[in-house]
Amino acid sequence: MATMEGSLSKWTNVMKGWQYRWFVLDDNAGLLSYYTSKEKMVRGVRRGCVRLKGAVIGIDDEDDSTFTITVDGKTFHFQARGAEEREKWIRALEDTILRHAHRMRWDPNKPPPTVHEFDKKLIEADAYLQILIDQLKALEVRMEGMSDLVEKARCQVIHDHANDMLESIKHSIVMLQIAKNTAHPVNGIYHSTDTSPLSMDNSQASGKDIQHEGLTAIGTKHRPSMTLIVPATSYSSSEEEDFYDANEYNDTPSSSASPTIGLRPFVEPPSVEDSPESLAEQEQTSSGVNKRKVSGAPAPPPVRDDGSLDYDALYEDESDLDLGGIENHGSVVSHLISQVKIGMDLTKVVLPTFILERRSLLEMYADYFAHPDIFVSISDFPDPKDRMVQVVRWYLSAYHAGRKSTVAKKPYNPIIGELFKCHWDIPGLPPDLSSLVTDGPVPWCTKNQLTFVAEQVSHHPPISAFYAEHYDKRISFCAHVWTKSKFLGLSVGVHNIGQGCISVLDFDEEYIVTFPNGYGRSILTIPWIELGGSVTITCAKTGYSANVEFLTKPFYGGKKNRITAEVFQPNDKKPFLSVTGEWNGGMEAKWADGRTEMFVDVNKINVVKKKVRPIAEQAENESRRLWKEVTAGLRLKDIDRATNAKFALEQKQRDEAKERKERGFKWETMLFQEAGENWVYKNPLIMRISPKNKPSNPH
Repeated sequence: MATMEGSLSKWTNVMKGWQYRWFVLDDNAGLLSYYTSKEKMVRGVRRGCVRLKGAVIGIDDEDDSTFTITVDGKTFHFQARGAEEREKWIRALEDTILRHAHRMRWDPNKPPPTVHEFDKKLIEADAYLQILIDQLKALEVRMEGMSDLVEKARCQVIHDHANDMLESIKHSIVMLQIAKNTAHPVNGIYHSTDTSPLSMDNSQASGKDIQHEGLTAIGTKHRPSMTLIVPATSYSSSEEEDFYDANEYNDTPSSSASPTIGLRPFVEPPSVEDSPESLAEQEQTSSGVNKRKVSGAPAPPPVRDDGSLDYDALYEDESDLDLGGIENHGSVVSHLISQVKIGMDLTKVVLPTFILERRSLLEMYADYFAHPDIFVSISDFPDPKDRMVQVVRWYLSAYHAGRKSTVAKKPYNPIIGELFKCHWDIPGLPPDLSSLVTDGPVPWCTKNQLTFVAEQVSHHPPISAFYAEHYDKRISFCAHVWTKSKFLGLSVGVHNIGQGCISVLDFDEEYIVTFPNGYGRSILTIPWIELGGSVTITCAKTGYSANVEFLTKPFYGGKKNRITAEVFQPNDKKPFLSVTGEWNGGMEAKWADGRTEMFVDVNKINVVKKKVRPIAEQAENESRRLWKEVTAGLRLKDIDRATNAKFALEQKQRDEAKERKERGFKWETMLFQEAGENWVYKNPLIMRISPKNKPSNPH
């Protein structure tokens, strides 16, 4: 039974491009077959097929016509004529995949159920049906002797509902028997793919287009059928090799394997309710809490002199644990697919604890200032052109530090009211311990240190605000980010909505910057981070501007993490500076006069470690103190401990939100306030320093 057919383009390696094909989606067989033309389809000359059982659909958030199907260790690439046509195909394919996914519910480590076991279950169902029939008859007899009309009416309602259920069970048993007889006809002839002369192995070995014709039987009469033999794996003719990136997908598990997923810094996490009853963790107790530890012996945990666990050292420990064996964690991708469709928001999707990285998203935002010397030096340049160039240099160097692992993971979703505070010593600028900025965001820091504070100002939608300042350099940065996540099948995309503002007080300048989108790629194998989208940097006062492009990796080649930037003088259409390279590596500058030079190489400049005060001195709502038990559980590979601690935090947040709603209270932020569409720090540097006490310019 074909549920959909029509034309699509398919990428092939032979032509290194898109080729027209006629596609037929067979919902019953779970196959997407394709032909060189509609006429060849009528004749049954199949070019190839994609087996949809266990397949995963993927889309590119920046292209509205292409999509992929990943199955059997390969990724097939397709192109529709437009967004509407792609949407129709994706919905039909998803429905077929879901239908066939539900046909395998048994443990893949055990042999599949046999026909004999199926018969036993039918007999059990029939026995329960008979019990229900007997109970209904007993109820009818009781009702006949009732004199209380009210009681009789209540029983009649029960009788009617039970009778409806009875009919449904009867119908289900009959349909199961029909399905069994269709799959295994008593008097018919069954052709397996191993013995049929038209089996898939033969067709693939021939390398030629052949007609695939199966035979079905009803009673003793045999008739030809257009039912296609379901191959053991997806295939193409030898003349048309499908493209798939071997470097990324050669370890892709088969449909019975269990993929894993994760996100990474600056791929802001979906705003999810990560409950401990994660369906991805197939082993659960009756209470819904996962009761097991990740395999593999963890390194000895850091301890204090008294033998207690050193929570501060846990956060500073950057040894990154991988996601563990795939078999340990179940199929996260299958879990996602069971809850959402392509393009849907991930707001309420349950994600397992084991994919978490050991810190909060608020702490990750501090990684923008991993090179604080580059940031604070913006104010040192007397020429506005040089200041813009330095702003671009800082911005392009701000993304690599968030990657502390080769495996993409997801930071903790901050709870509302959560704070994170830290500071940096600036290389070459020794802090003056006698000059504390007591009215600043980190009151125990000095005028010569860069200070940082972040607050989760909203839960629905998830909005984080953060602020940094250097008192002596008279420069600050204020930003807010609202994350909107989307499931893309093979990827998770996160749109970062918001902006940041660099304030250079000595020159009364503001530089407005936006943020790229983030993608967690290759979620079937080892997830990795990718940034994509257009970013702008503008200064209204001087008229200087820059356009930055974070380039996603094309599926047919190219490099990861590519970036380009163009910097413009006021009213100019041609850039005076162009930058190309990789945001996690070297970036080369080309000036308008033809000069070229290394603009910045993030692998050759030191990351300055941020300083955070000990957890024992932190307030209850500060990130490291809030999440310390979750962090300990993850570091010790004790998923049970991490999950319980995480659930307790999130449940407390839900209870407090419910209480506020019942009492009619509105959440009041602590350090930030709304200003139109933005969130701004309540007590910024510009409000605390007047021009008259402006420090002398070091130049």
